[in-house]
Amino acid sequence: MNKLVSINILTYNGDNFIESCLKSVLNQTYSNVEILIIDNASTDNTLKIIQNLRVIKNDKNLGFAAGHNLGIKESRGEYVLCLNQDVILDKDFIKYAVETIEKDDKIGSLQGKLLRDYKIIDTTGLLMFKNRRVINRGQGEEDREQYTAGEVFGVDGAAPLYRRAALEDTKINNEYFDEDFFCYKEDIDLAWRMQLYGWKAFYEPRAIGYHLRSAGERAAKNYLSVAKERRKIPEYAKFYSFKNQRLLQIKNELPGLFFRNIFAILIKEIGAWSYVLIFEHYILKVIKNLFRQVPSAFKKRKIIMTNKRINAKEMAKWIC
Repeated sequence: MNKLVSINILTYNGDNFIESCLKSVLNQTYSNVEILIIDNASTDNTLKIIQNLRVIKNDKNLGFAAGHNLGIKESRGEYVLCLNQDVILDKDFIKYAVETIEKDDKIGSLQGKLLRDYKIIDTTGLLMFKNRRVINRGQGEEDREQYTAGEVFGVDGAAPLYRRAALEDTKINNEYFDEDFFCYKEDIDLAWRMQLYGWKAFYEPRAIGYHLRSAGERAAKNYLSVAKERRKIPEYAKFYSFKNQRLLQIKNELPGLFFRNIFAILIKEIGAWSYVLIFEHYILKVIKNLFRQVPSAFKKRKIIMTNKRINAKEMAKWIC
């Protein structure tokens, strides 16, 4: 019997996207699904479009982390697909995703092939570098089927399929995604924690989806490119991304691996803090929020380090 898949769609002012997303979900060839929409207090026509479906209506915007946590708790499936409102799934996405994750009960998360306009890669999974920068593998490249099925460091947050057992195993204080993050990089944080707990992340290229974000985005390869790309990003996104990068490193870093890569990490941190201090205007807000959230991050770190199942040598294979 096919296992139940919960499709949890997080919406916020998404009336330009949600109809196409829902149509692709309803057209899936895998039939044993439940659909749950978590709406983060939309003020456009989103609620009208989704009114005939099961909807959790939040009174305020809870962000990605708390919104999806609510959906995971309210859903019943053995597998949970956390879907962005701006993603369109190929009709066989869930079929191939479930077929693959079922092959190995240690696969905790599955990444499909997300594309833009049918030929440009959006992501084939997460890559982590020695300096702890994480990018979407292949982003901006033409899809030539150059990335084959296999394990990856982690899955991107736009359309990840999670095994519920892995989510329950890795949750902290009843949170799957860390709600201190609000939005940005909570998928990386969970991916890192799942690796530390011994769960595999797997890339399945037959599970295809289309992510309708800006076609101009690329995974910048050097510091100059990073700086150039940052100019296109809204300030709130830069703030959360910068703050949350520090939190996820505090929570998940293994001492043995940290000291092995310490020079690369320090160079990146000095460069990042200097750039933000000189060119961007939210440094005091970052410091204030980190001062408030770092104690909680260290408490979560203690839980993670107590429960981790792999060592620095095993983790090192995921550092590029």
